[in-house]
Amino acid sequence: MSARGWWPGRGGWVFAHRCAGLTLALFLIVSGATGAAIAFQDELDEWLNPGWFRTGQGGAPLPPQRLVEILEAADTRFRVQYLPLGLAPGRAARLMVEPRSEAGDTASGEGLDFDEMFVDPASGRVLGTRRWGACCLQRRQLMPFLYELHHRLLLPGEAGRVLLGGVALLWTFDSVIGFYLTFPAGPRAGTAPATDSAVARSRTRRSWWRRWGASWSIKRRAGWSRVNWDLHRAGGLWFWGLLIALAVSGTSLNLGEEIVEPALTVFSELTPSPFDEREEVLTEEPLTPVLSFDEALRRADAEARPLGWPAAAGMFYNAAYGIYGVHFGRDKDTGWGARYVYVDGADGRILGRHEPGVGTAADRFMDLQLPLHSGRIAGTAGRTLVAASGIAVVVLSVTGVLIWLRKRRSGAYRTVHASRAAG
Repeated sequence: MSARGWWPGRGGWVFAHRCAGLTLALFLIVSGATGAAIAFQDELDEWLNPGWFRTGQGGAPLPPQRLVEILEAADTRFRVQYLPLGLAPGRAARLMVEPRSEAGDTASGEGLDFDEMFVDPASGRVLGTRRWGACCLQRRQLMPFLYELHHRLLLPGEAGRVLLGGVALLWTFDSVIGFYLTFPAGPRAGTAPATDSAVARSRTRRSWWRRWGASWSIKRRAGWSRVNWDLHRAGGLWFWGLLIALAVSGTSLNLGEEIVEPALTVFSELTPSPFDEREEVLTEEPLTPVLSFDEALRRADAEARPLGWPAAAGMFYNAAYGIYGVHFGRDKDTGWGARYVYVDGADGRILGRHEPGVGTAADRFMDLQLPLHSGRIAGTAGRTLVAASGIAVVVLSVTGVLIWLRKRRSGAYRTVHASRAAG
């Protein structure tokens, strides 16, 4: 401990940074590498599987309910959960499905080995199916597999989410410590104090900024250990703003309910969603909608049109809550993302709407986290920066481990050498 009592000295912060970095290294290498890839997930997925994303022919798309009826009649094991709207000619519809499991239903979801379908929206012809996140590196499974590896490490239940949330929280603190450690160290104990004059203080300030400026550079003609050290320190500074944003947003996305939202309520209130309001009346049995997809879309569109929202781009039905959701604009558009209207699947009532970036301060903060973490807040440029940041995370983790290994070997060498000299 330093002379200031409870506040650790620089050596204490170095030790804390080292311990946190070694603990996080493997997780950050996996998260950084997979995050860099999934920043352009849709583009890479289509490049790997062009026959699933393009139909090869045009034609007007079928009405949503008609498309759903064709698919569910052809395979009674599933119900359609999500389908896109407003597709360009020649583009396949990418649907999500879930097993049927209503009580007394003769159809069963048993044996259903997929939850994602690629369909020609003009005819209902199935182009391909897969299970999201299934192993492993085949081209048809690669991008969903990397996505699930990034988001939950393929762990069962909530374990992956909670673990990665803890990793992101520790990474947040470690990033702050690492930034502090790039500052030049103060004068050592026992050195003579600087002359107390305006000129001396000005020179000291200039000297501090000059020394800190060196932390941003890499001595390319130095030995490999010095280059590795400079790359770790300077790389952390170059990407620090992006890395702290990824760490904070990663904490918010994984531990929102447990940590972030309770903390936000100290300063602001979160607006309940229609799903929050139905939590207490949930049943285990799925709710079969009375309203069709077409009617839900019509009612949602009537709600959104006077607001000047863009055209509907997709819709889902959540059988657990009995709620349709229709999004206007695409979730992955530049900016805050899509706007939603929620419709009761039983009686067609408008249950509410959600416009990202509108509402209380807590609402806006939580709305910002996914667009920020994915980089889509700034479009292609933002996603490129996120991909570059993922690569930087891998480099910083590897160089940090190499620094520790070198110091450990040096320490062991000095210990052995000293013992031999003493003997």
